[in-house]
Amino acid sequence: MATKDADLAGLRIQRAPQGAKTPRRSRSSGKIIGWLLALALIVAAAFFFKDFFNPGIEVQLATASLTSPSQANAVLTASGYVVARRKAAVASKGTGRLVFLGVEEGDKVTKGQVIARLEDADVVAAREHARQNLRLAEADLYEAKTNLERMHVLLQKQMIAQAEYDVAEARYKRVIATIEAAKFALREAEVAVDNTRIIAPFNGTVLKKNADVGEIVAPLAGAASSKAAVVTIADMASLEVDADVSEANITRVIADQPCEITLDAYPQRRYPGYVANIVPTADRAKATVLVKIKFKDYDQRVLPEMSAKITFLAPGSAVNADSAPVLTIPAAAVAERDGGQVVFQVKDGRAEETAVTVGRELGGSVEIKSGLKEGDKVIAKVDERIKAGTKVTQKTN
Repeated sequence: MATKDADLAGLRIQRAPQGAKTPRRSRSSGKIIGWLLALALIVAAAFFFKDFFNPGIEVQLATASLTSPSQANAVLTASGYVVARRKAAVASKGTGRLVFLGVEEGDKVTKGQVIARLEDADVVAAREHARQNLRLAEADLYEAKTNLERMHVLLQKQMIAQAEYDVAEARYKRVIATIEAAKFALREAEVAVDNTRIIAPFNGTVLKKNADVGEIVAPLAGAASSKAAVVTIADMASLEVDADVSEANITRVIADQPCEITLDAYPQRRYPGYVANIVPTADRAKATVLVKIKFKDYDQRVLPEMSAKITFLAPGSAVNADSAPVLTIPAAAVAERDGGQVVFQVKDGRAEETAVTVGRELGGSVEIKSGLKEGDKVIAKVDERIKAGTKVTQKTN
């Protein structure tokens, strides 16, 4: 027992003297740890900033939209506007103040209907004066004719000289001429009255009211305060579409070619049509040729000046306006990944993979049966570089 206590008492912790040098081995270990920490910081910074210096793949986005099945037969598309083939700005042939306007925008009118009337007190008075002059001339005619017949009898009996008969005959002829002049004057006065009536030239619908009661109306509207046209009307049964087709594509358009017309106001409704006329001149400023497309059938929703999209179909194609449109995207937007078909949408600047079920091809587009809805945006052209999580940037033009 004593021996063990002696041994324990002899134990001592040896401490390095103050100011003594650290062993070289300890200093080397500290440097290695420092370098490792610095390397870890560099790797973390590179990982953190790699996206900052990488702008991503530039992509174009396309919108999933409803498309007509007839697009499979499309050879060309163009834009245009609905116009009325029969359209008129109805004006007065006379000058005066507008005292009556019997129509409003949207009213239907028939040929010969009085649309408006100008102030007519002066021309009506002139017409009555012409009528009275005609009555007086007709009264003189009765007297002159009776006198001439009497003179003729007396001349036959040689009771008067030839000169007296000649005077009676001249007076009769003068009265006849006066009556003809009175008739022309009356007709002129009636025309002046008619000119104060503004008449519908054909059956149509009022599109615009250009003047109102109290305004001065003149045929040429020479004064700044006067109006020329009173109303603008159009024959709604004569609507057609004017489309500008590029000179480079005009060879794809032929007479009577079937077309499908879609109005921007009603994108889900399609109207069958055909090429009615290719205007034989070009617009040098726009390098286009005007093509007129007639509707085969349309409803009251079609209005003049509406913008329209025209799809020119292959000859012999039929337009089925009752077939339901299908959801489509560009065919290049669909890619195959892991044995399935997918598209890529953009979320927070990265490509996000979405599985889809595709159907038939419609020209350069493909039908999407499931996976997307109308209005969804996808990357329009997908290549091998684009994968789930790939950083992308959208093209600005």
